[in-house]
Amino acid sequence: MSDAQKQSQPEKGCLIWLWLTVLVIGLDYLTKQLAVTVLSYGDPLPVLPVFDLTLLYNYGAAFSFLSDAGGWQRWLFVLIALVVSIVLIIWLKRTQRGLWWVGMALSLILGGALGNLYDRVVLGYVIDFISVHYQNRYFPAFNLADSAITLGAAVLIFDTLFMERRRTKSEKTA
Repeated sequence: MSDAQKQSQPEKGCLIWLWLTVLVIGLDYLTKQLAVTVLSYGDPLPVLPVFDLTLLYNYGAAFSFLSDAGGWQRWLFVLIALVVSIVLIIWLKRTQRGLWWVGMALSLILGGALGNLYDRVVLGYVIDFISVHYQNRYFPAFNLADSAITLGAAVLIFDTLFMERRRTKSEKTA
C-alpha cells in the first residue's frame, strides 16, 4: 500500500480497546453479584489483616459524597457518568491507535464509569465490597469499577507525564 493510500484511509483510533471496557463491565457485574450473594450487608469477612470483604451500598459518589442528599444526587451522577462516557468514547475514537497506553487507560475508565452507572440506574446505589484498612483506620469501601477508574487514571497520568514528552522528542528528531 502506498503512502498516499495510507493517508487517505481514515485512522481507526483506539476504539479497538473497547474489549477492555466490556471486560471491566462484565467482571465488575459478576463480582458485585457474588458479593451480594455471599456477603451479609455491613458484616466484614476478613481476608487479610488489612483487607476485608464488606458489602455496602453507596448512594453518593466517591467517598459517599452527597450520599444523604435525598435522592436527587442519583440522577446528577447518572448524567455526569453519561456525559463522561460520551466524552471518553469520542476521545478513544480520536486517539491514534499507536497510543495504546492512552487507549487502555481510557477504556479502563470508561468500563468503570459504565459499571457504576449500571448500578446507579438499576439499583439506585452502587455496590461496594472491597474494604482496606489499617488498625482502626478504614479507606472508603470500593469495587472493581472504582479500581478500573483509578488504574486508568494512573496510566493516563503516567502517559501524560512521561510518555508524551518522549513522543514529542521523537517527533522533533524525526
